[in-house]
This record gives sequence, structure tokens and C-alpha cells, in this order.
Amino acid sequence: MITHQFTGAAGTRMHAEVTGPAGAPEVVCVHGLGCSHRYFRPLARTLGERLRVSAPDLPGFGRTPGPRRALDVRGLSAALAEWLRETGRGGSVLVANSAGCQIVVDLAVHAPELLGPVVLIGPSTDRTAPSLVRQLSRLVADAPRERPSLLVVLAWDYLVCGPRRLLATARHLRDDPVEVKLPHLTTPAVVVRGSRDPIASRAWAQQMAARLPAGRYAEVPGHAHALNHSAPAEVAGLVESLVGSAPR
Repeated sequence: MITHQFTGAAGTRMHAEVTGPAGAPEVVCVHGLGCSHRYFRPLARTLGERLRVSAPDLPGFGRTPGPRRALDVRGLSAALAEWLRETGRGGSVLVANSAGCQIVVDLAVHAPELLGPVVLIGPSTDRTAPSLVRQLSRLVADAPRERPSLLVVLAWDYLVCGPRRLLATARHLRDDPVEVKLPHLTTPAVVVRGSRDPIASRAWAQQMAARLPAGRYAEVPGHAHALNHSAPAEVAGLVESLVGSAPR
């Protein structure tokens, strides 16, 4: 059963789509640039029989209103931290995709007590493509490798957040020194990418995993960037392998 929760946090009403039985171990999904809770639905359905899965919309995205100016990485991670505290979900397994990985890594810097085990899917921003133009060109290259159903979801989500917020947030992500922050993320972590992902290269994902104190690398053959949508069973297996290490 899917429910929608609205929680006062970060100066707005943060929306989250929630799936799964009450009282089950908690999983929180953190979306990427321009996205929302909607592209996590395949993963939430896969996990929802055994786990309680929440996919919040960060301020300015999905169904959560945001400020006029786009939040930077610290602003987005601070909003996530407040939502985790207000909803009592601190210590949950965190599953992040793309830009969401940078938000979770930043969370480890200023609110490490809120982190449980972490799955980082296709982490941005790959330092082998340091310019914004190259990053966005990789995003375009990924589109034909994804399922058509994802493109429909993203087209609506990008329209909702708008091009100005999308571009401003992309600039903040480009300037975020995520690699410097990785040692702060000390909980068990898996960095996973699809073998056909043009956004997060294998070298970048492996480098991130190596810099995490308790990190490991995994790869899903034949898939691209948004594994939470295209390979939910494979991602669910990684999530379930970490549930036992989440704090009670």
C-alpha cells in the first residue's frame, strides 16, 4: 500500500511517498538532480513486501515546494537531515542515486548520527568530466540507454522543478568536493553502477568506494545510470544485505 506523508521540515512541507508494512526496517531513498520520489517506485515495490520504504522529495523537487533560489548541496542535505529527525527515520538504510549520492555524503559531514548503511547508485559528479557541459552531455548520452518509462517520469519531474532550478542545482553539484568528504561516511556502504552508465564511470565509482572507510564496489551488467528504476531486483539485493547492519 502506498501512502503520502507531508512533514514540516526545512521551512516547507516535505512530501514523501511511503510503501511497505509499518514497523518493518526503514529504507530512505534520496533522489538525483531534477528527479522525485516517482522514479524510485520500481525499487519500492520490490522492497515493499518486507521493508518500509520512504522516498522524500527534497525542497524544490517533486511535490515539495522550495525556495526561489536553488539550494546548494549543504542546503539539500540539511533539509534531508531535518526531515529524518522530524520523521524519526535517522539510522535508516539510505539509498541514493546520482546527485543524491553527493547529498548523502554531505549528510555524513554534519549529521553522521542520522546515517545507517548506504547504497550509492551511479554517484555524481565524475571528476573525469569536470565541466558542466561535459556532465550534461553524459546525461544526454544516458537517455537512450534507459527504459522509456523512466524518460516519461523524468520529463514530468524536470518540468516541475523548472530549467532554472535544474541548471542552478547542477552548478552547485559540480562545485561540491564530494571526494574530500568520503572519509566522513563510516557506515557500511556499497557504491554500485550499471555497466552501461555513461554518467558515473567505473573508475570514478571504484575510486569513491575505495575512499569510503567501510565501502565496497558492485556493478550491474547491462544497465545504465538509474538502477533503482531499471534493475530494482539487483539493487534490492544490495539493500537487503545491509539491513542487518542498520542500528535498531
